[in-house]
Amino acid sequence: MKKAKKILITGAGGFIGSHLVEKCLKSGASVRAFVRYNSRNHWGWLDDPVVRGNCEIICGDIRDFDSVSRAMEDCGTVFHLAALIGIPYSYVSPLAYIKTNIEGTYNVLEACRKQQPDNIVITSTSEVYGTAQYVPIDEKHPLIGQSPYSASKIAADQLALSYCRSFSLPVKIVRPFNTFGPRQSARAVIPNLIIQMLKGEKKLRVGNLTPTRDFTYVEDTVAGFIEIAACEKLIGEVTNIGMGNEISIEDLAKMIAAVLGVDVPFAVETQRVRPEASEVERLLCDNAKIKVNTDWQPRFTLEAGIEKTIAWIKGNLAIFKSELYNV
Repeated sequence: MKKAKKILITGAGGFIGSHLVEKCLKSGASVRAFVRYNSRNHWGWLDDPVVRGNCEIICGDIRDFDSVSRAMEDCGTVFHLAALIGIPYSYVSPLAYIKTNIEGTYNVLEACRKQQPDNIVITSTSEVYGTAQYVPIDEKHPLIGQSPYSASKIAADQLALSYCRSFSLPVKIVRPFNTFGPRQSARAVIPNLIIQMLKGEKKLRVGNLTPTRDFTYVEDTVAGFIEIAACEKLIGEVTNIGMGNEISIEDLAKMIAAVLGVDVPFAVETQRVRPEASEVERLLCDNAKIKVNTDWQPRFTLEAGIEKTIAWIKGNLAIFKSELYNV
């Protein structure tokens, strides 16, 4: 990345985006953070005096080409993270995912054609692989849209790669497996389990307990973004970020309970269970590509990351509504 030019980060006020902003600022980079416009001038997780005092923050809408194009002016590197990511809500409003994830990515790519940044990093998701047809899952694994969310991300990824091939844009696709850590939405499984346990719920309300996931602590995911952005060999390529370890949701819940020293029975709720053919039963990352092409190595085990996440949630427990299920 060229420090002489600004770094644009879309979705900068969100979970991973805010951590990426902080990481870039610590490296001495000049950061322009693009957050969703709202009349309250709320900047999400960037509403921290230290961050906002050292970062240029622009409000706009990823669905609006004009605001995206203006935000990109004079930027050498673009990290595109803005997206709708809640899988359950994609069953409620598939069109919202088409407009945000596909059209939003189109706006970023078209603005890049106009502005010609040196580096374009597009955020994907391991959900595009669907249930593993083989493990570990490498970047050549078939793409299976098992939810409207994953289908929208497949389309966005393919659109980005087509712009690389058609217009020689320096596009790189970052494909994180399940990231967790401080600031993650309460609808995600790890914070949801932690919050319920900390609030003393008598029964742990859960969905399907049998699927396996490969969880990566957010600081390791962000380090992967930075490493991939710096690697010219990965232009036009998709690169996984993941630990190469899997755990079932049931075993995950038991691990968190053991760390907290609680014993809570499970209560499966229908609203938390995906439609049968839409459930991704197994995800396990093959991270050989990022390790071969960059210096990336994960620093946090699942257990260490959970302990840090618990500590953060304990300090912010009042902001969470454990009695509600977030789709």
